[in-house]
Amino acid sequence: MISMTDIVVGANAERSRNHNRQVVLGRIRAAGQIGRAEIARASGLSIQAVSNIIANLLEDGLIVEMGRRSAGRGQPPVQYAIHAQGGFALGVEIRPDAVFAAVLDLCGSTICAERTPLPATDRATITRSVVGLCDRVLTESATPRERVLGAGVVMPGPFGITGIKGSGSELLPWDDTAPDAWFAEALGVPVVVENDANAAAIAERIAGVAQGLDTYAFLYFGTGLGLGSVHKGRLIAGAFGNAGEIGHIPVPAAGRSVPLESLVSRLSVRRTLHDAGIDVSSGDEITRLYEERNPVLLAWLEAAIEPLSAAVTIVENLFDPETVILGGAMPDAILDHLLASVRLPTRSVSLRARRSRPRLMRGASGRMTATLGAAALVLNQAFTPQIAAQTQT
Repeated sequence: MISMTDIVVGANAERSRNHNRQVVLGRIRAAGQIGRAEIARASGLSIQAVSNIIANLLEDGLIVEMGRRSAGRGQPPVQYAIHAQGGFALGVEIRPDAVFAAVLDLCGSTICAERTPLPATDRATITRSVVGLCDRVLTESATPRERVLGAGVVMPGPFGITGIKGSGSELLPWDDTAPDAWFAEALGVPVVVENDANAAAIAERIAGVAQGLDTYAFLYFGTGLGLGSVHKGRLIAGAFGNAGEIGHIPVPAAGRSVPLESLVSRLSVRRTLHDAGIDVSSGDEITRLYEERNPVLLAWLEAAIEPLSAAVTIVENLFDPETVILGGAMPDAILDHLLASVRLPTRSVSLRARRSRPRLMRGASGRMTATLGAAALVLNQAFTPQIAAQTQT
Protein backbone atom coordinates (compact mmCIF):
# COMPACT_ATOMS: atom_id res chain seq x y z
CA MET A 1 0.00 0.00 0.00
CA ILE A 2 1.43 3.39 -1.01
CA SER A 3 0.82 6.22 1.41
CA MET A 4 2.05 9.72 2.17
CA THR A 5 4.59 8.22 4.57
CA ASP A 6 6.64 6.73 1.71
CA ILE A 7 9.85 8.75 1.30
CA VAL A 8 10.84 9.56 -2.28
CA VAL A 9 14.45 8.72 -3.09
CA GLY A 10 15.96 11.03 -5.68
CA ALA A 11 14.16 13.86 -7.42
CA ASN A 12 13.27 14.95 -10.92
CA ALA A 13 12.34 18.52 -11.89
CA GLU A 14 8.65 18.08 -11.07
CA ARG A 15 9.42 16.61 -7.67
CA SER A 16 11.80 19.47 -6.94
CA ARG A 17 9.08 22.01 -7.76
CA ASN A 18 6.59 20.24 -5.51
CA HIS A 19 9.18 19.99 -2.75
CA ASN A 20 10.00 23.72 -2.88
CA ARG A 21 6.29 24.58 -2.94
CA GLN A 22 5.82 22.51 0.23
CA VAL A 23 8.82 24.21 1.83
CA VAL A 24 7.39 27.68 1.18
CA LEU A 25 3.86 26.74 2.28
CA GLY A 26 5.27 25.16 5.43
CA ARG A 27 7.27 28.29 6.26
CA ILE A 28 4.23 30.52 5.77
CA ARG A 29 2.06 28.28 7.93
CA ALA A 30 4.65 28.08 10.72
CA ALA A 31 5.18 31.86 10.78
CA GLY A 32 1.54 32.92 10.47
CA GLN A 33 2.67 35.91 8.40
CA ILE A 34 6.02 36.19 6.65
CA GLY A 35 7.80 38.01 3.82
CA ARG A 36 9.75 36.65 0.85
CA ALA A 37 13.20 37.51 2.20
CA GLU A 38 12.47 35.76 5.49
CA ILE A 39 11.26 32.65 3.62
CA ALA A 40 14.42 32.66 1.50
CA ARG A 41 16.68 32.94 4.55
CA ALA A 42 14.86 30.19 6.46
CA SER A 43 14.60 27.76 3.53
CA GLY A 44 17.85 28.24 1.65
CA LEU A 45 15.94 29.08 -1.54
CA SER A 46 16.86 32.08 -3.63
CA ILE A 47 14.69 35.20 -3.54
CA GLN A 48 13.78 34.59 -7.19
CA ALA A 49 12.73 31.00 -6.50
CA VAL A 50 10.59 32.14 -3.56
CA SER A 51 9.03 34.92 -5.67
CA ASN A 52 8.05 32.44 -8.38
CA ILE A 53 6.51 30.06 -5.88
CA ILE A 54 4.66 32.89 -4.10
CA ALA A 55 3.19 33.97 -7.45
CA ASN A 56 1.96 30.43 -8.12
CA LEU A 57 0.50 30.05 -4.64
CA LEU A 58 -1.34 33.38 -4.97
CA GLU A 59 -2.71 32.32 -8.35
CA ASP A 60 -3.91 29.02 -6.86
CA GLY A 61 -5.58 30.87 -3.99
CA LEU A 62 -3.64 29.00 -1.28
CA ILE A 63 -2.12 32.15 0.25
CA VAL A 64 -3.13 35.80 0.58
CA GLU A 65 -1.30 39.10 0.92
CA MET A 66 -1.57 40.60 4.39
CA GLY A 67 -0.21 44.08 3.72
CA ARG A 68 3.25 45.40 4.48
CA ARG A 69 5.23 45.30 7.71
CA SER A 70 7.60 48.10 8.64
CA ALA A 71 11.19 46.88 8.75
CA GLY A 72 13.33 50.02 9.05
CA ARG A 73 14.72 51.57 5.90
CA GLY A 74 13.37 50.91 2.44
CA GLN A 75 10.06 49.62 1.20
CA PRO A 76 8.31 47.53 3.89
CA PRO A 77 8.07 43.87 2.77
CA VAL A 78 4.73 42.35 1.77
CA GLN A 79 3.53 39.72 4.22
CA TYR A 80 1.86 36.45 3.20
CA ALA A 81 -0.42 34.09 5.10
CA ILE A 82 -2.30 30.87 4.45
CA HIS A 83 -5.73 31.42 2.88
CA ALA A 84 -8.02 29.28 5.03
CA GLN A 85 -10.65 28.95 2.29
CA GLY A 86 -8.05 28.28 -0.39
CA GLY A 87 -8.18 24.53 0.09
CA PHE A 88 -10.02 21.84 2.02
CA ALA A 89 -9.31 18.33 3.23
CA LEU A 90 -11.71 15.44 3.74
CA GLY A 91 -11.22 13.09 6.66
CA VAL A 92 -12.87 9.66 6.85
CA GLU A 93 -12.70 7.17 9.70
CA ILE A 94 -13.99 3.63 9.21
CA ARG A 95 -14.82 1.71 12.37
CA PRO A 96 -16.37 -1.77 12.64
CA ASP A 97 -19.75 -0.19 13.51
CA ALA A 98 -19.72 3.34 12.01
CA VAL A 99 -18.22 5.74 9.49
CA PHE A 100 -17.21 9.31 10.41
CA ALA A 101 -16.39 12.14 8.00
CA ALA A 102 -15.15 15.71 8.43
CA VAL A 103 -14.06 18.69 6.34
CA LEU A 104 -11.15 20.91 7.44
CA ASP A 105 -10.06 24.17 5.86
CA LEU A 106 -6.44 24.87 4.97
CA CYS A 107 -5.73 26.23 8.47
CA GLY A 108 -7.02 23.05 10.12
CA SER A 109 -10.37 24.41 11.37
CA THR A 110 -13.30 21.99 11.31
CA ILE A 111 -15.97 23.07 8.82
CA CYS A 112 -18.34 20.11 9.15
CA ALA A 113 -18.35 16.66 10.80
CA GLU A 114 -20.91 13.85 10.63
CA ARG A 115 -21.38 10.18 11.55
CA THR A 116 -23.39 7.35 10.04
CA PRO A 117 -23.91 3.76 11.30
CA LEU A 118 -22.17 0.99 9.35
CA PRO A 119 -24.64 -1.90 8.94
CA ALA A 120 -22.02 -4.36 7.63
CA THR A 121 -18.28 -4.46 7.03
CA ASP A 122 -18.18 -5.87 3.50
CA ARG A 123 -16.37 -3.70 0.98
CA ALA A 124 -19.47 -2.64 -0.97
CA THR A 125 -21.31 -1.46 2.16
CA ILE A 126 -18.25 0.40 3.45
CA THR A 127 -17.75 2.12 0.09
CA ARG A 128 -21.40 3.21 -0.20
CA SER A 129 -21.32 4.57 3.35
CA VAL A 130 -18.07 6.47 2.81
CA VAL A 131 -19.13 8.04 -0.50
CA GLY A 132 -22.58 8.97 0.80
CA LEU A 133 -21.25 10.54 4.00
CA CYS A 134 -18.54 12.50 2.15
CA ASP A 135 -21.16 13.87 -0.25
CA ARG A 136 -23.24 14.90 2.74
CA VAL A 137 -20.53 16.80 4.61
CA LEU A 138 -19.36 18.58 1.45
CA THR A 139 -22.93 19.59 0.60
CA GLU A 140 -23.85 20.68 4.14
CA SER A 141 -20.69 22.76 4.46
CA ALA A 142 -21.02 24.23 0.93
CA THR A 143 -17.40 23.24 0.31
CA PRO A 144 -16.29 23.90 -3.30
CA ARG A 145 -15.40 20.42 -4.55
CA GLU A 146 -12.74 21.75 -6.88
CA ARG A 147 -10.95 23.08 -3.79
CA VAL A 148 -10.74 19.67 -2.07
CA LEU A 149 -7.05 18.75 -1.95
CA GLY A 150 -7.67 15.13 -1.10
CA ALA A 151 -9.04 12.74 1.48
CA GLY A 152 -7.45 10.91 4.37
CA VAL A 153 -9.02 7.55 5.15
CA VAL A 154 -8.38 6.00 8.54
CA MET A 155 -8.91 2.35 9.38
CA PRO A 156 -7.77 0.39 12.44
CA GLY A 157 -4.65 -1.66 11.82
CA PRO A 158 -2.93 -3.91 11.24
CA PHE A 159 -3.07 -3.80 7.44
CA GLY A 160 -2.98 -7.10 5.57
CA ILE A 161 -2.84 -10.62 6.94
CA THR A 162 -0.52 -10.74 9.94
CA GLY A 163 -0.05 -12.75 13.11
CA ILE A 164 -2.29 -10.24 14.90
CA LYS A 165 -5.97 -11.08 14.65
CA GLY A 166 -9.02 -11.69 16.77
CA SER A 167 -8.51 -8.70 19.06
CA GLY A 168 -11.94 -7.23 18.28
CA SER A 169 -10.46 -3.96 17.10
CA GLU A 170 -9.58 -4.75 13.48
CA LEU A 171 -11.52 -4.73 10.18
CA LEU A 172 -11.47 -7.44 7.55
CA PRO A 173 -8.25 -7.18 5.50
CA TRP A 174 -8.15 -5.62 2.02
CA ASP A 175 -5.46 -7.91 0.67
CA ASP A 176 -6.48 -8.07 -2.99
CA THR A 177 -6.95 -4.29 -3.45
CA ALA A 178 -4.95 -1.30 -2.24
CA PRO A 179 -7.50 0.72 -0.20
CA ASP A 180 -5.96 4.08 -1.17
CA ALA A 181 -6.48 3.37 -4.89
CA TRP A 182 -9.95 1.95 -4.23
CA PHE A 183 -11.18 5.01 -2.32
CA ALA A 184 -9.46 7.45 -4.69
CA GLU A 185 -11.54 6.03 -7.53
CA ALA A 186 -14.73 6.02 -5.43
CA LEU A 187 -14.28 9.60 -4.15
CA GLY A 188 -12.62 11.15 -7.20
CA VAL A 189 -9.81 12.80 -5.19
CA PRO A 190 -6.29 11.73 -4.13
CA VAL A 191 -6.46 9.50 -1.04
CA VAL A 192 -3.98 8.60 1.69
CA VAL A 193 -4.76 5.66 3.99
CA GLU A 194 -3.40 5.35 7.51
CA ASN A 195 -4.29 3.74 10.80
CA ASP A 196 -6.10 5.77 13.45
CA ALA A 197 -3.09 6.32 15.70
CA ASN A 198 -0.96 7.75 12.88
CA ALA A 199 -3.76 10.07 11.82
CA ALA A 200 -4.26 11.33 15.37
CA ALA A 201 -0.52 11.93 15.70
CA ILE A 202 -0.46 14.13 12.58
CA ALA A 203 -3.56 16.02 13.74
CA GLU A 204 -1.62 17.11 16.83
CA ARG A 205 1.05 18.61 14.57
CA ILE A 206 -1.50 20.53 12.48
CA ALA A 207 -3.69 21.92 15.25
CA GLY A 208 -2.74 20.42 18.61
CA VAL A 209 -0.11 20.28 21.34
CA ALA A 210 2.56 19.04 18.89
CA GLN A 211 2.56 22.28 16.89
CA GLY A 212 6.19 23.31 16.55
CA LEU A 213 7.45 19.77 17.25
CA ASP A 214 9.10 17.56 14.66
CA THR A 215 9.71 14.35 16.62
CA TYR A 216 7.16 13.00 19.09
CA ALA A 217 4.95 9.99 19.87
CA PHE A 218 1.19 9.70 20.29
CA LEU A 219 -0.31 6.88 22.38
CA TYR A 220 -3.78 6.62 20.89
CA PHE A 221 -6.81 5.19 22.65
CA GLY A 222 -9.00 3.85 19.86
CA THR A 223 -10.90 0.63 20.23
CA GLY A 224 -7.48 -0.80 21.06
CA LEU A 225 -4.22 1.02 21.83
CA GLY A 226 -2.04 2.32 19.02
CA LEU A 227 1.13 4.36 18.62
CA GLY A 228 1.78 7.09 16.08
CA SER A 229 5.47 8.06 15.86
CA VAL A 230 6.54 11.19 14.00
CA HIS A 231 10.20 11.77 13.12
CA LYS A 232 11.23 15.06 11.51
CA GLY A 233 7.64 15.73 10.52
CA ARG A 234 7.05 12.37 8.88
CA LEU A 235 5.31 9.27 10.15
CA ILE A 236 7.32 6.14 10.87
CA ALA A 237 5.20 3.67 8.92
CA GLY A 238 7.20 0.44 8.82
CA ALA A 239 7.74 -1.84 5.83
CA PHE A 240 4.03 -2.64 5.40
CA GLY A 241 2.35 0.29 7.15
CA ASN A 242 2.01 -1.53 10.48
CA ALA A 243 4.56 0.23 12.71
CA GLY A 244 3.10 1.29 16.04
CA GLU A 245 0.93 -1.71 16.96
CA ILE A 246 2.00 -1.25 20.57
CA GLY A 247 -1.31 -2.58 21.87
CA HIS A 248 -0.22 -6.08 20.88
CA ILE A 249 3.03 -6.04 22.86
CA PRO A 250 2.78 -8.76 25.55
CA VAL A 251 2.87 -7.64 29.17
CA PRO A 252 2.66 -9.73 32.36
CA ALA A 253 -0.67 -9.80 34.21
CA ALA A 254 -1.84 -12.19 36.93
CA GLY A 255 0.96 -14.65 36.24
CA ARG A 256 0.51 -14.79 32.47
CA SER A 257 1.35 -12.77 29.39
CA VAL A 258 -1.43 -10.74 27.72
CA PRO A 259 -1.57 -8.04 25.01
CA LEU A 260 -1.13 -4.51 26.38
CA GLU A 261 -4.45 -3.32 24.93
CA SER A 262 -6.34 -6.03 26.82
CA LEU A 263 -5.51 -3.97 29.93
CA VAL A 264 -5.26 -0.43 28.50
CA SER A 265 -7.85 0.52 25.86
CA ARG A 266 -11.46 1.55 25.37
CA LEU A 267 -12.31 -2.05 24.51
CA SER A 268 -10.68 -3.17 27.77
CA VAL A 269 -12.61 -0.79 30.01
CA ARG A 270 -15.92 -1.64 28.32
CA ARG A 271 -15.27 -5.38 28.73
CA THR A 272 -14.35 -4.90 32.38
CA LEU A 273 -17.54 -2.95 33.04
CA HIS A 274 -19.64 -5.45 31.06
CA ASP A 275 -18.28 -8.36 33.12
CA ALA A 276 -19.51 -6.48 36.20
CA GLY A 277 -22.98 -6.06 34.69
CA ILE A 278 -22.44 -2.44 33.54
CA ASP A 279 -22.85 -1.76 29.83
CA VAL A 280 -21.72 1.60 28.41
CA SER A 281 -22.12 2.87 24.87
CA SER A 282 -20.52 6.31 25.03
CA GLY A 283 -17.73 8.32 26.58
CA ASP A 284 -20.28 10.38 28.49
CA GLU A 285 -21.43 7.27 30.32
CA ILE A 286 -17.86 6.41 31.28
CA THR A 287 -17.37 9.99 32.50
CA ARG A 288 -20.50 9.71 34.64
CA LEU A 289 -19.21 6.49 36.21
CA TYR A 290 -15.90 8.21 36.94
CA GLU A 291 -17.63 11.17 38.58
CA GLU A 292 -19.65 8.71 40.69
CA ARG A 293 -16.36 7.02 41.70
CA ASN A 294 -17.62 3.68 40.42
CA PRO A 295 -15.44 1.01 42.07
CA VAL A 296 -15.22 -1.19 38.96
CA LEU A 297 -13.96 1.69 36.83
CA LEU A 298 -11.54 2.86 39.52
CA ALA A 299 -10.17 -0.68 39.81
CA TRP A 300 -9.64 -0.78 36.03
CA LEU A 301 -7.78 2.53 36.20
CA GLU A 302 -5.53 1.27 38.98
CA ALA A 303 -4.77 -1.91 37.03
CA ALA A 304 -3.97 0.11 33.89
CA ILE A 305 -1.27 2.30 35.47
CA GLU A 306 1.58 -0.23 35.54
CA PRO A 307 1.22 -1.48 31.93
CA LEU A 308 0.70 2.06 30.63
CA SER A 309 3.81 3.23 32.46
CA ALA A 310 5.73 0.36 30.87
CA ALA A 311 4.45 1.43 27.44
CA VAL A 312 5.69 5.00 27.99
CA THR A 313 9.09 3.62 29.02
CA ILE A 314 9.29 1.54 25.83
CA VAL A 315 8.32 4.48 23.62
CA GLU A 316 10.79 6.89 25.24
CA ASN A 317 13.77 4.57 25.01
CA LEU A 318 13.00 3.29 21.51
CA PHE A 319 12.16 6.57 19.78
CA ASP A 320 13.67 9.35 21.93
CA PRO A 321 10.67 11.66 21.32
CA GLU A 322 10.45 15.30 22.33
CA THR A 323 7.30 14.29 24.21
CA VAL A 324 4.78 11.44 24.47
CA ILE A 325 1.18 12.50 23.90
CA LEU A 326 -1.82 10.67 25.34
CA GLY A 327 -5.16 11.05 23.57
CA GLY A 328 -7.88 9.54 21.43
CA ALA A 329 -11.41 8.24 21.83
CA MET A 330 -11.40 8.18 25.61
CA PRO A 331 -13.11 10.70 27.94
CA ASP A 332 -11.02 13.63 29.15
CA ALA A 333 -11.52 12.62 32.78
CA ILE A 334 -10.02 9.18 32.15
CA LEU A 335 -7.09 10.56 30.16
CA ASP A 336 -6.38 13.15 32.85
CA HIS A 337 -6.46 10.46 35.55
CA LEU A 338 -4.04 8.27 33.60
CA LEU A 339 -1.80 11.24 32.80
CA ALA A 340 -1.54 12.14 36.49
CA SER A 341 -0.94 8.53 37.54
CA VAL A 342 1.64 7.27 35.03
CA ARG A 343 4.94 6.48 36.73
CA LEU A 344 7.58 8.05 34.53
CA PRO A 345 10.77 5.99 34.70
CA THR A 346 14.11 7.37 35.82
CA ARG A 347 15.98 4.99 33.50
CA SER A 348 14.95 6.79 30.35
CA VAL A 349 16.69 8.83 27.67
CA SER A 350 13.86 11.34 28.10
CA LEU A 351 14.94 12.24 31.64
CA ARG A 352 17.14 15.24 30.91
CA ALA A 353 17.53 18.83 32.03
CA ARG A 354 16.23 21.90 30.19
CA ARG A 355 13.31 20.20 28.48
CA SER A 356 11.11 22.50 26.41
CA ARG A 357 8.02 20.27 26.86
CA PRO A 358 6.86 17.85 29.57
CA ARG A 359 7.67 14.19 28.97
CA LEU A 360 3.96 13.36 28.92
CA MET A 361 1.20 15.58 27.53
CA ARG A 362 -2.51 15.24 26.79
CA GLY A 363 -3.57 15.63 23.21
CA ALA A 364 -6.95 15.79 21.52
CA SER A 365 -9.69 13.50 22.73
CA GLY A 366 -13.22 12.56 21.75
CA ARG A 367 -14.84 10.32 19.20
CA MET A 368 -13.80 12.48 16.20
CA THR A 369 -10.07 12.53 17.03
CA ALA A 370 -9.00 10.08 14.31
CA THR A 371 -11.47 11.52 11.79
CA LEU A 372 -9.99 14.98 12.10
CA GLY A 373 -6.58 13.35 12.01
CA ALA A 374 -7.45 11.73 8.69
CA ALA A 375 -8.05 15.16 7.14
CA ALA A 376 -4.90 16.47 8.83
CA LEU A 377 -2.91 13.85 6.87
CA VAL A 378 -3.82 15.70 3.68
CA LEU A 379 -2.87 19.10 5.13
CA ASN A 380 0.42 17.77 6.48
CA GLN A 381 1.22 16.45 3.02
CA ALA A 382 0.71 19.95 1.62
CA PHE A 383 2.96 21.58 4.22
CA THR A 384 5.71 18.97 4.73
CA PRO A 385 8.40 18.34 2.08
CA GLN A 386 8.57 14.71 1.06
CA ILE A 387 12.09 14.71 -0.40
CA ALA A 388 15.36 15.94 0.99
CA ALA A 389 16.01 19.67 0.68
CA GLN A 390 18.18 20.65 -2.25
CA THR A 391 20.33 23.69 -2.88
CA GLN A 392 18.64 26.28 -5.07
CA THR A 393 20.22 29.09 -7.04
